[in-house]
Amino acid sequence: MGRKAAGLNALKVKTVKTPGMYADGDGLYLQVAPTGAKTWIYRFQLRGRRRDMGLGSAKIYPLAEARQKAAEARRLVADRLDPIEQRVAQAAVAAALAAKAMTFEECARRYIAAHRAGWRSPKSLAAWEGTLAAYVHPVIGSLPVQAIDTGLVTKILEPLWSGKSETASRVRGRIEAILDYATVQGWRHGDNPARWRGHLDKALPAKSKIRPVEHLAALPYAKLPAFMTELRQQQGVGARALELAILTAARSGAVIGARWEEFDFDARSWTIPATRMKAGREHLVPLPGPAIVVLDQMAAIRQGGFVFAGERSARPISNMAMSMTLRRMKRGDLTVHGFRSTFRDWAAEQTNFPAEVAEMALAHAVGDKVEAAYRRGNLFEKRRQLAEAWAGFCGRPAGGEVIPLRRAR
Repeated sequence: MGRKAAGLNALKVKTVKTPGMYADGDGLYLQVAPTGAKTWIYRFQLRGRRRDMGLGSAKIYPLAEARQKAAEARRLVADRLDPIEQRVAQAAVAAALAAKAMTFEECARRYIAAHRAGWRSPKSLAAWEGTLAAYVHPVIGSLPVQAIDTGLVTKILEPLWSGKSETASRVRGRIEAILDYATVQGWRHGDNPARWRGHLDKALPAKSKIRPVEHLAALPYAKLPAFMTELRQQQGVGARALELAILTAARSGAVIGARWEEFDFDARSWTIPATRMKAGREHLVPLPGPAIVVLDQMAAIRQGGFVFAGERSARPISNMAMSMTLRRMKRGDLTVHGFRSTFRDWAAEQTNFPAEVAEMALAHAVGDKVEAAYRRGNLFEKRRQLAEAWAGFCGRPAGGEVIPLRRAR
């Protein structure tokens, strides 16, 4: 070990030129090379072995900093740890972290590649890439995912939150999903700064409080019987598809893509596969009598596997076919999806069926216990009763009195 000799001072460190080792004390030395280069050396002995540890150039580290670095190394030696081995281990960890460093933009690209096969529509890919490119990547795209914090997320969201609340909500959800993916991959750790509940909801107002929710145009249920009478007078595949959509309260995408093998006419049911359901789960639909009539009409002109085939039998009708029917009826004020709201309002106000039966008829999520009951079949029978009552209401003479149904048993 070096002795606590006369020691060094800043002037001597700067002016000494003769090659050699100059002791500062407690194992710290200034080494002057024949070339004139000056470096700091910490000399220690551990486990019967003397070792010299370089502490860096004297041009970079002045005497005070060299003494601090030597003191840190000396504490390790006192704990029987080799400071050189510790530094090598730390460098290895840093190198591993650097090798795993992942920018947000690259992480987003990998997330999209991993999940695009599960997206039902090509529009999903375009929406993800478009919003990220427009709002996210310019701010954090080049940063490591580990560096993304709440301040950066709010910097992205705040300019959108008041004027484009729907877009802002989707952007937030996409950032959250990408950062969760980065955590699973080991590219970041810690809480997700894009999380809404219990986090961003404390910093940003709820979307519902910024602008009213705009519901899709729906027909008041009292006017539905007259509408159905007019609809049944319309010709064309689009009109029949719209009729089935109303009678079953199904989403337009499920109706458009309906295939003949999905229908069990003996059981009077329609099984919509999970791939065409918004929730990604198979949905069983009871078919009331008027819905069977629509299917019989389509069977009479059957072309290929789709119930509502387009001009090319290998493809279904377009997603605009039902909307065009509404326009021909001069009802452009309505939307196809709005008839689901008509059904829900009717069920709530004109029947005594439990709310979960109506929600399940719409394929909305319900509690686990209710879902388990549905799987056992008893709620399906109640849904069949509800479907028959709805079909009966749709077929009532226009202008007739609306009479609430008795409570379903």
